[in-house]
Amino acid sequence: MRILLTGRSGQVGYELERSLQGLGEVIALDREQMDLADLGRVRDVIRDIRPNLIVNPAAYTAVDKAESEPELAMRINGEAPGVMAEEARKLNAAIIHYSTDYVFDGSKRTPYTEDDIPSPINVYGRTKLAGEQAIQASGVPHLIFRTSWVYGSRGRNFLVTVQRLAAERDELRIVDDQYGAPTWCRTIADTSAHALIRLGVGKHPCGIDHDLWQQNAGLYHLTAQGQTTWHGFAQTIVAHWSTDRKPSVVPITTQDYPLPAKRPASSTLSCERLMNAFCQLPNWNKALNLCLE
Repeated sequence: MRILLTGRSGQVGYELERSLQGLGEVIALDREQMDLADLGRVRDVIRDIRPNLIVNPAAYTAVDKAESEPELAMRINGEAPGVMAEEARKLNAAIIHYSTDYVFDGSKRTPYTEDDIPSPINVYGRTKLAGEQAIQASGVPHLIFRTSWVYGSRGRNFLVTVQRLAAERDELRIVDDQYGAPTWCRTIADTSAHALIRLGVGKHPCGIDHDLWQQNAGLYHLTAQGQTTWHGFAQTIVAHWSTDRKPSVVPITTQDYPLPAKRPASSTLSCERLMNAFCQLPNWNKALNLCLE
């Protein structure tokens, strides 16, 4: 079993390289080895490695910068996944791809299900939706996992930013009218590995069990359970701050903190489909506690 993993230096890719061990030969590549902006290079790498499974957490994730670089964001998030899917289909392989809660506009009062119609309100969301659609249209056996508010103890993310600012400032002003589920990158990686085990990856003599993939392939929401706001997320992080001096966390509105890209007001995802098919998911608060400890 040969597994091609993209984006090994990213938050989710770093954790996936660990979680996928034991399921096959993991060939983990970073952007220097496989730049998703170079579609020809993407094809060449896949044809050279000839994987049984492609796992693609790599993406253009600079939500605000994407507003001024829509073509680059689309090439990486929309076109490259389609190329990977095409090449995987030619190899009789499968693909796992990661998408986002930002494919929704945030107007729904209850958690979004996989059957809700996407309506992204920023470039990033539109490009990620294009990637989903390209994979689905290819006919390749696939799992698409939509996740949200991804954080970890390394890299660039909300957790690391709040920890840095908490050490520098007496007051943090954080948006309190956007709702979602903070999701630890390790939860995403371990859940992915568990799903692959359920699909027989590493056990089938021909690489993947096409019958199992046919029965279970498709789109799933994969986030921590429960919801909070960015302000609530920050409060929980600061509450774990190990020093005596803790900054105050002041709630503000989205209008108080304008950014180039619009954000959905509520992008909580229902994960019942995934939990019924594969495994349970932790509450966001419990997962954050594990990460911080």
